Amino acid sequence: MTTYQALEVTQQEANVFATVTDRQLAEPKENEVIVKIHYSSLNYKDALATKQNGGVIRSYPMVPGIDLAGEILASHDPQWPVGEKVLVTGFGLGVTHPGGYSQAQVVPTDWLVRLPDRLSLKESMLFGTAGFTAALAVLAVIDDSVKKNASIFVTGATGGVASIAIGLLASLGYQSITAITRKKETAQWLTACGATSICTPEEVLPEKKRPLAKQTIDVLIDTVGGPFVSELLPSLSYGGKAALCGNAGGIQLETTVLPFILRSVQLIGIDSVAVPIDKRAAIWDFLAAHKELLTAIPQTEIALSAIPAQADLLLAGTHSGRTLISIEVKK
Repeated sequence: MTTYQALEVTQQEANVFATVTDRQLAEPKENEVIVKIHYSSLNYKDALATKQNGGVIRSYPMVPGIDLAGEILASHDPQWPVGEKVLVTGFGLGVTHPGGYSQAQVVPTDWLVRLPDRLSLKESMLFGTAGFTAALAVLAVIDDSVKKNASIFVTGATGGVASIAIGLLASLGYQSITAITRKKETAQWLTACGATSICTPEEVLPEKKRPLAKQTIDVLIDTVGGPFVSELLPSLSYGGKAALCGNAGGIQLETTVLPFILRSVQLIGIDSVAVPIDKRAAIWDFLAAHKELLTAIPQTEIALSAIPAQADLLLAGTHSGRTLISIEVKK
């Protein structure tokens, strides 16, 4: 393989274009491999990368795609032999370094994670960065102090991160999982994921905004950000935990110190980009152990050329579940 196809985002004056183009494959350096990519996925960050002023891509042209799964095509490192199945998420992939929306990609060896034995390449990208983030959030808030009947709320429930988080929580045996979404028509599949109740944002907010509200939430996983999470924090119970991992609803957080100093609430930030490589394999093993949850989540499989249109749906809020990018590789 000397040439390959990729979705390339370019900027011309004030306009941004995303088109499938032919590119030349470079020879990997000593600390790099070439990965023949089989699958990637569509995340909110990827959708932003296809748009003007999306705030994701640092310089143009760029191949987006913040995750990939495939097999090593060329390598100078005996620890990473040709044919090894690998996955990559985060770091600079699709942001400062060409990403996964491509038939092949040169990738630094210190970004590589070996594919867990219990996962296929396809399953790994049905999880993708969304699943990796969900696992980080769940593991950050769940410990022996959280009882199985604890009141757990998950916002943005129909998104990839939230729906996988709901599935993980249910797989771990938690019995009171409230999925928060405006899309009440999704109740059936959210229940199949493990949600025990489905509510709109208006249904869970206190009638009057106060620094401290009635204690109704033991654990909060927020994938949205913005004013909504600010209004939920006062409802956290004593010793409650909130994991924040999204900003589609905004980046402002307005609160007081009272939930933290009077109720010992913990606010935990979740970042999936810069997680140290030595911790990533354990996260992926955790996801592999719960891969059955994927069957309940709506899945859409598309080609490279369909990414821009699907990104529009995601940004418009009409997309649910996970979108898999299936990449046809030239022989």
